[in-house]
Amino acid sequence: MKVLDQEVTEDYAIYNGDSTEVIKGIPDRSVDYIIYSPPFDSLYTYSNSDRDMGNSAKGEFSKHFRFLAEELHRVLANGRLMSFHCMNLPTSKVRDGYIGIRDFRGELIRMFEEVGFVFHSEVCIWKDPVVAQQRTKALGLLHKQIVKDSAMSRQGIPDYLVTMRKLGDNEVPISGGFKYCNGELEPIDEPFDESKCNRNPGSIMTWQRYASPVWMDINPSCTLQHRAAREQDDERHICPLQLEVIERALQLWSNEGDTVLTPFLGIGSEAYQSLKMNRKAIGIELKGSYFKQASKNVKNAIKERNQNLLF
Repeated sequence: MKVLDQEVTEDYAIYNGDSTEVIKGIPDRSVDYIIYSPPFDSLYTYSNSDRDMGNSAKGEFSKHFRFLAEELHRVLANGRLMSFHCMNLPTSKVRDGYIGIRDFRGELIRMFEEVGFVFHSEVCIWKDPVVAQQRTKALGLLHKQIVKDSAMSRQGIPDYLVTMRKLGDNEVPISGGFKYCNGELEPIDEPFDESKCNRNPGSIMTWQRYASPVWMDINPSCTLQHRAAREQDDERHICPLQLEVIERALQLWSNEGDTVLTPFLGIGSEAYQSLKMNRKAIGIELKGSYFKQASKNVKNAIKERNQNLLF
């Protein structure tokens, strides 16, 4: 499969094609940070393409994804990091023969360890179980199930941001204190003094918040398809990663000017946020309608960034 469409500028390069093929054109160790949401196996249908990993036959997703995992390890700079957003997957009697939860997060971690990554860290992102119950009608979250037989009742399924590290020495340190704190909790108002960033109270308190193994203050609706201006016929992405999560990850694990890769561009959330934060972006997307929407969104990011610089 050839690249169907592409846009390459000094700030970003986005491609409409199969990520397992397009990524082969990216040079070794040329990417500084990787962040993305992979397809959740067959949980969602994104397109009707046989190349779409979300359409893999039962048991074949990991074989398909492993080809990409090896390439992601190759293109990432030594000592740098890759973060992926995921959740464990609910099973069903119809699809799996039983009701339970599949350790999808663990499967991905083990796959990446097999291709050479080290499990670096993870953060659990809180999700409202009431909202999940209303949206999914999951048996285990229904109050009537508690009354009937609580042996089938369970907690909600959170999101995770899992980060893997490529071994080797990081030649360009990711340095500096935090100039601001994002999220829905009360803001940290301590002034930032760049000359004293390692001792700055605001930077220290921001780090203490980000270092928490559970992020309780991520707004679930703060996604690109809600934040960006949209037209009636614009493509919707089933589960775009929250911009606040991407923003924190970029604050933690990349420098301004770094090249950030997302192999599942979708409507462009990771590229959009990277460009707004003065990084360069590379994105690959199989679905043509998603690619067209991503193109609009990255252009909006450049425009918003330039407006912020102006004012």
